[in-house]
Amino acid sequence: MRIVVLGEALMDCIAQPDGSLRPLMGGSPFNMARAASLRGGAVAFLNPLSMDQFGLQMRVQLERDGVLLNSNASRLPTSLAVVQISNGQPSYGFYREGIADRDYTAIQILTQLERSEPGVLHTGSLLLVPPEHDKVLAVLHGAKALGWTISVDVNLRPKLAADLASYVAAVHQVAALADWIKASDDDLALLGFTNPSRANAGAIAQSYVAQGCSRIALTFGAHGAYLLVDGHSAQQDVPPVTLVDSVGAGDTFWGNCVADWALHPEGAAQRVEATLCQAMTAAAINCTRTGCQPPLHAEVLAQLSA
Repeated sequence: MRIVVLGEALMDCIAQPDGSLRPLMGGSPFNMARAASLRGGAVAFLNPLSMDQFGLQMRVQLERDGVLLNSNASRLPTSLAVVQISNGQPSYGFYREGIADRDYTAIQILTQLERSEPGVLHTGSLLLVPPEHDKVLAVLHGAKALGWTISVDVNLRPKLAADLASYVAAVHQVAALADWIKASDDDLALLGFTNPSRANAGAIAQSYVAQGCSRIALTFGAHGAYLLVDGHSAQQDVPPVTLVDSVGAGDTFWGNCVADWALHPEGAAQRVEATLCQAMTAAAINCTRTGCQPPLHAEVLAQLSA
């Protein structure tokens, strides 16, 4: 089953101790596409990349990781995020106006989807910020009508929204269309869930089941994760790791989950513990590296066997 990704591709400009910025390729959907491909999935990235130097670097990286590019280059610049890291945890400031990954129309995306056999369409993160979410909603409604499975990583970035309430409402609209969904504890708190934790993860997951989701991942940072697959659930602690930073850990986690399901559509519910374990291990390996550097599946298997 093919995975196509709709979302931002940007440069994470990491603040250094001397005040300089170190640019690293990023954007949650961009990271997720790479992780899913390195897991072995057949993955395509739908959004335009810039013709500037950053965009060219991203194109090379996606191609190196086996991700197909399904759009023309844009003359608009690459989006930027300035990232401050404290105790391994990133915080972000974004530059998102007049940039390449927003240089598309819903009709253009749906035309591409119509030409392909339905698979998994993944989106989320910064494309859910109003008014961009209107285009995403149009794409998702059209994709569902065409038979695509919808994957959403909520990945809320509240500092980016001029109106947080409108942003949260937009995320709820998109989440209501998801077949598979991932959210962090920070996301869940912003979405209105009280004290989200592994202790109440099952109850939170059931609220998404009630609106039509069949596969739900809830992540709780250093406190582990919960995964529900077609009525079967598992929880796991974070594997021991020497933390460098957590940039892209959630994207790596979800990319490995989605690729596992796309590669092996049958028996996903019975594999829930194995899927969670491998996704958590992939995310842990990523956390030993600077920026988002998802591992190959062979690295994950080697780590588990060790």
